[in-house]
Amino acid sequence: MGVDQYTSAHVFENLPDGGRIVLDRDEARDTTGVATIRAHMREIAAQFARGDFTNPGLVHARDVPGTAVMAARASTLSYTASDRPRGAEVRIRSADPQAVKAVHEFLAFQRSDHRAVGHVMHK
Repeated sequence: MGVDQYTSAHVFENLPDGGRIVLDRDEARDTTGVATIRAHMREIAAQFARGDFTNPGLVHARDVPGTAVMAARASTLSYTASDRPRGAEVRIRSADPQAVKAVHEFLAFQRSDHRAVGHVMHK
């Protein structure tokens, strides 16, 4: 990823049509870190759009729940990266209920494994 995860905040949010992954630096003044996050999130969106989920598997050293279905249903999913003031986000969308369920499984695993704060409503 290229930035310190302990001085950055992850959010993995379920949404009715998919979800979103947010990564923000704690300090907006860290313009290098913010730029690194933005580049990382654009690359993640591009990889996921190709059905390539090798990075999550490498980061977590295991098969990541939901990614097999997300790869198989790649044509039904869209991934859009957008900048935020202190980082970036990837918005994941689908009209396919099975793909949305897989996205939610993926995001739930990420929340748990990253111990992302602020997710009381998403267990």
